[in-house]
This record gives sequence, C-alpha cells and structure tokens, in this order.
Amino acid sequence: MAKTKELSKDTRDKIVHLHKVGKGYGEIAKQLGEKRSTVGAIIRKWKKLNMTVNLPRTGAPCKISPRGVSMILRKVRNQPRTTRGELVNDLKRAGTTVSKVTVGNTLRRHGLKSCMARKVPLLKPAHVKARLKFANDHLDDPEESWEKVMWSDETKMERFGHNSTKRVWRKKNDEYHPKNTIPTVKHGDGSIMLWGCFSAHGTGRLHCIKERMTGAMYCEILGNNLLPSVRALKMGRGWVFQHDNDPKHTARITKKWLCKKHIKVLAWPSQSPDLNPIENLWRELKLRVSQRQPRNLTDLEKICVEEWAKIPPAVCANLVKNYRK
Repeated sequence: MAKTKELSKDTRDKIVHLHKVGKGYGEIAKQLGEKRSTVGAIIRKWKKLNMTVNLPRTGAPCKISPRGVSMILRKVRNQPRTTRGELVNDLKRAGTTVSKVTVGNTLRRHGLKSCMARKVPLLKPAHVKARLKFANDHLDDPEESWEKVMWSDETKMERFGHNSTKRVWRKKNDEYHPKNTIPTVKHGDGSIMLWGCFSAHGTGRLHCIKERMTGAMYCEILGNNLLPSVRALKMGRGWVFQHDNDPKHTARITKKWLCKKHIKVLAWPSQSPDLNPIENLWRELKLRVSQRQPRNLTDLEKICVEEWAKIPPAVCANLVKNYRK
C-alpha cells in the first residue's frame, strides 16, 4: 500500500473542534474532504492522549553500525565503481551480515545513488589545455558570431544498432512476442558513413561516403556539398567552417584546397566531439531513422537524406543559440 501524506496540525485541530461542537464523524469527513476512518482515528487519539500531534516513531534499528556506514561510504568515495555485492562482502568480513537492499538504502540516505557512468573523450593534459584555451578564447564571443559558423562532422549509421533502441509496453511473459522485439543480426547487417553540415539557419547537404575516405575525396565532398550548402542557407560573407582534426581534415591537400577557396577554418581542439553541436543532430537523425525501419542499405541512405532535410531550422537555431552555455 502506498504511503499517505500526514495531515497538518491545523487540519487535526479543526477535526477536534468540529467534534467538540457536536458534529459526527461522517459530517466532519465530508466537510473537510478526509476519510471517515482518518477522522475517527484522530478523535480517538485526542480522547486518549489529549493531543493531536504524532508521537515519535522508533522504527527498526539500523543493522549497519555507524562504523560500518563510514566504512562503505569511504569505499564508494574512493572507488565509485564498487558494487553492492562487494560492499556486502566487506561488511560480512567485518562481522555484519546485511542484504544488498540494505546497503543500497544506506547509501541513498547519504545522498548517493547508482547511475550510469558517462562516456567522455579520453583526454591527455595537452587536450585539456587546448580545450580550456578554446573556451577562454571564445568566452566573450557574441551570439551572432556563432550564427556564421558552418558545423560539420561524419557519423556511422547502422541498420540495426543503438539507433534502433526502443521501449515497448508489454505484459510480463510477452517479452518475445514479435511486436515486442527488435530484430538483430550479426555485425549489424551493414552500415553507411555520412558527412553532414548545418548552421543556425538549418541543415546543409548530407553525403553518403561509400569508399574509404582520403584527403582528395574529402576535398571533393566539400566542393560538392559544403559550398552549395553555404549558398542555400544564405550565410553571406564572413562565414567560418568547422571540422575536427581527423587526418583527412588536416591533410596537406585539404589545407591547400581550403586556402585556395579562401575558407576560414575555426581552430578546433583535439578530442572534443562533445563541443560540436552537430552531435545532437546526429542523435536526432538516428532516432528518426529508427522509426522508419529501413529494409536495406539503399533504403537506409534514402531515409537518412529525407529525415535530415526534415529537421526543423528552429532546432538548429536553438543548438547554436545555446552553444555559449
């Protein structure tokens, strides 16, 4: 049975007052919107103890001693990946036998809860220094300056994979009903590589990379997709191109092509995919594609292009607007 909220002292006093003036349990309950049994319990308590406040509750004593609590808190503070089972064994060796539930409840009472560890880029000291410099260099940039940036990146899109994760409503023993399952195949049944770009004005072109990309191929992709996207989104003069430090992006042939086209490139710190707002658009695209359930790789490519074009410009504008945060 779910716990109910205790009545306030004012409500309890009103119940006693109405009882004193001669009203019955049912009449009081109807007037105050409370249960008749609740009204009766409060009045009987008042008659017996001449008071309406709750008495202190003793409750069951904690099985884990204060010393044991300090031990497990110290363990999880030093080693956050410690499991409840390991903590149970530590307490057992110290002479205290408890369950995993008891250990979990104790940790929650001290403000700790079990969470999924966040995945972050592997950063070396040089990466940290570069990221901090990037943040400080652009800390005071006005919002309008980010609207002139054309963001780009590549991503892998699988027919079956993480982008096909779904939740279903089902009964206890219907987990293997075809309607409640997601078909999987070995090695993901193929995937495609995509290159895309966007700005605060909307999404640019999306290109499917069908061969192993080289610096020359990357320059061809930029020529066929980046420049037309800039014109289509009406970015005007003074726009800036963003891409990461992938070897194809920093190749001599790529730098030469960008210089020849007079394209200004945003200096980008290595190991910083989390700083690129296009990652949010990739996630949006994968969710949209998974709902279409592509039949094959050709269908997957077609659906990706269609759904990429359907992403509202307002979503792109909001990503850029909040980038300074």
